[in-house]
Amino acid sequence: VQLQASGGGLVQPGGSLRLSCAASGLRSGTMGWFRQTPGNEREFVAAYRLSGGSKFYGNSVRGRFTVSRDNAKNTVYLQMNSLKPEDTAVYYCAASVSSLIMSSLYTLESWNYWGQGTQVTVSS
Repeated sequence: VQLQASGGGLVQPGGSLRLSCAASGLRSGTMGWFRQTPGNEREFVAAYRLSGGSKFYGNSVRGRFTVSRDNAKNTVYLQMNSLKPEDTAVYYCAASVSSLIMSSLYTLESWNYWGQGTQVTVSS
């Protein structure tokens, strides 16, 4: 399984960005997004369960971020709206071969594959 993340950049507070994660070799399981700032642990952002399409969000982004999937492209998107400076981080795409339950989403060891990070900077 290979994951290719893209879409980061610089945006002003209140703006929007969309991240993409293209997966090759993954047909079932769960895809997700994490973010990390220097000196901190990787934080769960959102996840999409490929079977059934269930979506999950971290508390800090719920209501502002939306995760979705294009089945034909095997790509998961993270639409980020109403961005805040505290959303600034390196965002990582992740994949698990399992349909993860909610309690497992937050655990890094639950995820089998990681993409390269993409920087998101929210600043005026």
